[in-house]
Amino acid sequence: MTLRAYLDHNATTPMRPQAIAAMGEVMREVGNASSVHAFGRAMRAQVDRARTSIAALVGAAAADLVFTSGGTEANNTVLQAAGRRRLIASAVEHDSVRLAADGIVPAPVNGDGVIDLGALQRLLAASDEPALVSVMLANNETGVIQPVAAAARIAHAAGAVVHCDAVQAAGKLEIDMAALGADYLTVSAHKLGGPQGVGAIALRPGVAFAPMLRGGGQERGRRAGTENVAGIVGFGVAAKIALRELPRMAALAAWRDKMERSLAQLAPDAHVFGCGAARLPNTTCVAMPGVAATTQLMALDLAGIAVSAGAACSSGKVRPSHVLAAMGASDADCASALRISLGWTTQADDIERLVAAWGDLNRRLSPANRPAAA
Repeated sequence: MTLRAYLDHNATTPMRPQAIAAMGEVMREVGNASSVHAFGRAMRAQVDRARTSIAALVGAAAADLVFTSGGTEANNTVLQAAGRRRLIASAVEHDSVRLAADGIVPAPVNGDGVIDLGALQRLLAASDEPALVSVMLANNETGVIQPVAAAARIAHAAGAVVHCDAVQAAGKLEIDMAALGADYLTVSAHKLGGPQGVGAIALRPGVAFAPMLRGGGQERGRRAGTENVAGIVGFGVAAKIALRELPRMAALAAWRDKMERSLAQLAPDAHVFGCGAARLPNTTCVAMPGVAATTQLMALDLAGIAVSAGAACSSGKVRPSHVLAAMGASDADCASALRISLGWTTQADDIERLVAAWGDLNRRLSPANRPAAA
């Protein structure tokens, strides 16, 4: 069987075996976490333990954590639950933020994809209507880390509340919700070794929150629907492991940097997006000039290497990246950009295989390596 290298951890990372085992144990039991009998109380205890672990990962209080079906629901809920009609979001936010409501005003970013704080301040000053400002902690395509705390100070001074999408950052960076100044912070299990289909919103105590899903008293009346106990338990186990293993991110950063140096040696005209800013330790977004991303994806997949072109899309199609466009990238660079994202299963030989296959593809297809016409 052909060896395969999975380097698409920002799309989803493999589940931790401990999370799978814990979920299996829960699914062999019975009980609704809202029931008052012994079976229900046992399920409630499982949910509460997981809630504590996930809250610890982001520096929040367990009582202020609301479970959802994932990051998309969490982000959509915040933009509707905060009670602010005026919405401002950085131009590089995930689609689950920037398409979550009509009339969202984009805050521009610089060439490295970092929000322009001066522009944000001017946008807030343009109206007296209180706003919600959404600034992600780290970008899912480039890995660029945003100055959330600085943006929050500007936003709060203007009477705004702040949402921080920490879906990609959780498990890769130390997170302290209070230090960030976030009023709302969102996370997702499957980005850090938990199951798909479960996420959470962390709330600042006392912040406005009108539930989007109604019809039950679950989650202290903040999100109706029977709790996905098995998924929540898996999320909790993965969060506990991710917090414990944060120091290992330094090794991923070293591998990523070595990989980028190798790619630059193979193709000096290759461009790594956001390399002038602080980035997640696991993420590289690189353009191979003159070679379409779809061509690269297919060739690397045939070589047994999984990467992606920008954000993962539910349709499986490759679309132009609004993130790279907001950074001022050319159409050609946008069309030739790949995202390589490392994770807890990555091995050194996975990166070596990627570099070798990418280099071979560049030698064969890059216009820079084609012989001049006679």
